[in-house]
Amino acid sequence: MEFSSLKIGSYEIKIPIIQGGMGLGISWDRLAGTVSANGALGVISSVGTGCYKNGVYADRLIEEKPVDAINFYSAKAFAKIIENARKICGSAPLAANIMCAANDYARIVKDACANGINIIISGAGLPTALPEFTQEFKEVALVPIVSSAKALKILCKRWLRFDRLPDAVVVEGPKSGGHQGFTYEQCTDPNYQLEVILPQVVSEAKEWEKSSGKPMPVIAAGGVWDKGDIEKMMALGASGVQMATRFIGTHECDAARGFKEVLLDAKEEDIRLIKSPVGYPARAVRTNLQNLIEKKLAPKIKCICNCVSPCERGKGAKAVGYCIAERLKDAMMGIKESGLFFTGANGHRLNEIISVKELLHKLTHGE
Repeated sequence: MEFSSLKIGSYEIKIPIIQGGMGLGISWDRLAGTVSANGALGVISSVGTGCYKNGVYADRLIEEKPVDAINFYSAKAFAKIIENARKICGSAPLAANIMCAANDYARIVKDACANGINIIISGAGLPTALPEFTQEFKEVALVPIVSSAKALKILCKRWLRFDRLPDAVVVEGPKSGGHQGFTYEQCTDPNYQLEVILPQVVSEAKEWEKSSGKPMPVIAAGGVWDKGDIEKMMALGASGVQMATRFIGTHECDAARGFKEVLLDAKEEDIRLIKSPVGYPARAVRTNLQNLIEKKLAPKIKCICNCVSPCERGKGAKAVGYCIAERLKDAMMGIKESGLFFTGANGHRLNEIISVKELLHKLTHGE
């Protein structure tokens, strides 16, 4: 099967594969820029940009950590990451992933637009106000992440207040890495798996296409691993796929070698759903961090970054025994003793580190 290009708003992605945004610091300039340069869509994660280049662009640090959301989501660092990605991909479409749950969400969205991001992908909550924050940047394509047809319907009705509809929509199933848009029970319930919810979202999107006369391609995400999976999603109505974990296994992935080694060494039973400070299940590799938490020996929690609103300035962190910003930063740096290593359900299948170019060839040719 030969794949057609993916059109999102006015942008054409030659290879209909979106590299999922991975924070903190897993998909920044090197990975996103290289993916876009090779014909797919690279996605810069906006999470923790203040940690870029050891915090050199943050205005205030305590214990080498950016202080408060204004520095954790550093505008100067974000601009530099986008600039450096552009040096790699040129004029090719480039996206940013921005979490609704992020403190300073509106400001981060505007920072992305002002620095030339073409496409904004937004989840971790329903981005009902995204069109409001992008009114001055009509050329920026908007792509929400949803977990059901009902969520897409609610979002489209809200967006009509701003005379806007999604340029595409990502439907993410419960096999994705990191935070899930489902309960623990739903994550293993057959009725909530991607192959079930994808056709429902496609059907809902088609209704909005009919009423608006504008295309709304649906992108499938969560557990997509190889060419066979991509073909399966296309057969169910998807126009493209989003993949994150698979791109960790590339030379260009911005994470330290130690992060990649954790996945290379992981077995299927090591990948589990864990409790997160934001109140949702999250999928990660079980490492020494979980042992430390269970023994109440995890690093002391001090909310310095104030990264996500659901954590309520460290309340959520204390409830589960770890600060997500600090543990993700450790993971980015490859610190295996205390890092939190997010991965999709298929992360144990990662067995080699290759170039982005080679990976995209494998995904499109099945070799």
